[in-house]
Amino acid sequence: MLEPDGLKGHWMRVDQVLRQAADVDDGDSVSVAIEATRDWPEPAVPADLAAALTLAPQRIRDTWNDITPMARWEWVRWVNATASPTTRQRRVEVSISKMDNGKRRPCCFDLSSCTDPALSKNGKLRGPA
Repeated sequence: MLEPDGLKGHWMRVDQVLRQAADVDDGDSVSVAIEATRDWPEPAVPADLAAALTLAPQRIRDTWNDITPMARWEWVRWVNATASPTTRQRRVEVSISKMDNGKRRPCCFDLSSCTDPALSKNGKLRGPA
């Protein structure tokens, strides 16, 4: 899965299993071919958002189930894009509130800058070490 890098580009996580399967080490150069998938995969919904959805009224759960997997990814990415527990909890609450008001996607944030806070401190992907 390609992820936004915070610089209007993308990056791909290459975990240990993939590195071993490809027989590459840190620092090795590789060439890759990337194919678009026909259908968006379902996101892994974080526990706090999943719990809020479970407790939400049926109409909100219906909205969640009716939106596209891409839209669900956007909600998940928006919730995950903060390291602050307070901000994260607020984003979960706002997500439920927005869906309750008919919103099908989070708005007003730059998806290309919505990165994993464990990888970046300022919303931008860290450069090579």
